[in-house]
Amino acid sequence: MSHNESFQKRFFNRLKSYGFIQWIIAGIAYIAIKLIYWSNKKEIRRGDILVRFRKKPAIFVLWHGRTMMLSPMIQSLRVGGYVVASKHMDGRMMAKLQRMFGLRTVYGSTHQGAMDVLRKGLRVLKDGHVLCITPDGPKGPRMRLSDGCLYFAKMSGAPIVPVCYSATKSKIWKKWDRFMITKPFGKVICSVGEPIYFNKNNPNEMNDLRKKLEGFMVRQQQELDRETGVPIIEQEPRKK
Repeated sequence: MSHNESFQKRFFNRLKSYGFIQWIIAGIAYIAIKLIYWSNKKEIRRGDILVRFRKKPAIFVLWHGRTMMLSPMIQSLRVGGYVVASKHMDGRMMAKLQRMFGLRTVYGSTHQGAMDVLRKGLRVLKDGHVLCITPDGPKGPRMRLSDGCLYFAKMSGAPIVPVCYSATKSKIWKKWDRFMITKPFGKVICSVGEPIYFNKNNPNEMNDLRKKLEGFMVRQQQELDRETGVPIIEQEPRKK
């Protein structure tokens, strides 16, 4: 990286650190996402499951790379709730964007402030709200389930609901999460899985449920991608 490129990167990172700049960027992103969403045909499979939890506690889980169209979909079904976001600058900016879609924020992650986010998230679920989590975020490995959503399910009794989408017109960003950027004038298909409850009577439930849920979420995405003509994205190896 040249000296000029390094200066530009520091300058824009400093600029993005200001709250009002984050709101401006979030506002522009909100308008763009809404326009793209409106221009696409939509199909939500088992959307009745999302509607069922409008006023009931549930843990919605979605891969980090498949979030762009899910926020307006959830908004269109009038499902409110909370989203877990990192305290990092980009996480705070994403929280502002999600706020525009009607989702409030619990700050933290499985990597930083895990106990704090667990306490706040359990309070959200106890109060009867939905909690949205990207279990492979904020840094991966891609499409690998961390334990956060499992602990929430174990300690709250709330079900886990896996949600995913794919689109016929899209671009896969070459980041760690292979983020899907949806394009206008195509078709967006969203798939909602059946609610899964933590079985406290099974002493191996953490491992068993992790394998079951992770396997289902990978198949869920890959089946949608085959249907929409998107190249299949594989899981990253687990970090040792």
